[in-house]
Amino acid sequence: MPAGRDDELAARIEELLRAHALTGRVEGLRRLSGGASRETWSLDLVDGASRGLILQRIRPGTVSGGPGMTGEAALMRAAAQLGVPVPTVLADDDGGVVGSPCIVTERLEGETIARKLLRDEEWATARQRLVRQAGEALAAIHRIDPGVAPSLKGGDQLEQLRQMLDGFDQPLPAFELGLRWLEAHRPPSPRTTVVHGDFRLGNLFVDHEGLAGVLDWELAHLGDPVEDLGWYCVRAWRFGSPLPAGGMGTREELLDAYAAAGGDPVDPEALRWWELLGTVKWGLICVLQAQVHLSGASRSVELAAIGRRVCENEWDVLGLLPGGPLPGPGEPASMEDVDLYGRPTARELVEAVREWIDHDVRAATEGRVAFHARVAVNALAMVERQLALAPAHEAAHRAGLLALGHADDASLARAIASGAEDHRLDVLRATVAGSVRAKLEVANPRWLEPD
Repeated sequence: MPAGRDDELAARIEELLRAHALTGRVEGLRRLSGGASRETWSLDLVDGASRGLILQRIRPGTVSGGPGMTGEAALMRAAAQLGVPVPTVLADDDGGVVGSPCIVTERLEGETIARKLLRDEEWATARQRLVRQAGEALAAIHRIDPGVAPSLKGGDQLEQLRQMLDGFDQPLPAFELGLRWLEAHRPPSPRTTVVHGDFRLGNLFVDHEGLAGVLDWELAHLGDPVEDLGWYCVRAWRFGSPLPAGGMGTREELLDAYAAAGGDPVDPEALRWWELLGTVKWGLICVLQAQVHLSGASRSVELAAIGRRVCENEWDVLGLLPGGPLPGPGEPASMEDVDLYGRPTARELVEAVREWIDHDVRAATEGRVAFHARVAVNALAMVERQLALAPAHEAAHRAGLLALGHADDASLARAIASGAEDHRLDVLRATVAGSVRAKLEVANPRWLEPD
């Protein structure tokens, strides 16, 4: 955002804060990196002393299906009264002051970056405590009176995922297999509570004592409380750790902490069902976020790259289905290429651009631009691998479909969804896994390695 627009936003934030009895001058306004559906800004409110604040507002072009910013603010205030650590809410607005719905909170000190929390010695004590604290926080969240946020929505999560998948023009047979299994093995759901909807590393603020703040309530809704526990165990939120509960503990430790804090006992099979549903859900959200970029509503290299993370979730869905473990990494695929147009080849040109961004652009930038430069480096590496591997991958994919009697993925996906393939789901799982494996060899080969 140009400096003039920064000044305009700062003036609007000051106006909003004055309406909530907070006076002072906004300084140090800085947009933070990340955030696929909303903008996050750091600022200081100076009135003699300086007070660190965070502004979150809905990103233009994003359609929110959650409680809205004012609903989020109400939920956070209610959670605080029940002992859940959350940032103090100072102001919220439906969009009339800063241009889009927003919330202003105190800025916490600590860390949210999952890889640091999982690896750095600085956070060793927090790692020992976080699974227990997560169980305690979720037990309290599930006691929030839904009436504090009348905008909260409910509905059948599985049916919502079916509608999402049917609404895409992109056939995804792995997710069709996942939904087919979920439909046939739905556990009982005796309770309806407030569900945070995105309780995971990255949305938890951690200090040296452990959990310091539960963030990002934009996906809160009414539903089965086990949904939050299953989401916390989705592989995407382990960031390479072998431990399933947020990368820091076991499922048993999470469920024990939840029950000890007053949550209802949870059947491990129900947890597994919700973990599988959460994996499908994150995969479909990746598709949706990529479409925000592709539609032009919000052009973003980050959103574009997220579209290539779909296959990570396809692989994990297939791994959670019955049928035994999926094969581990095989021999590295050949990266040789032949190009009519001479040297450097298309792959070598992409490689040169990637190296320049990685070595020069990243070193000369910081904050949001540096983050997006890293995303661009990863995206270009995908293009390099696809240019080299696509011919062999595409031939194997066509052969696998023909062996099943289908001309394309769309035909296979329709057959799975209709139940016409129920008699050979194990065979389909193996064939679809081969296709997803090819996608991962391009998008993220490391995902094929065991945790």
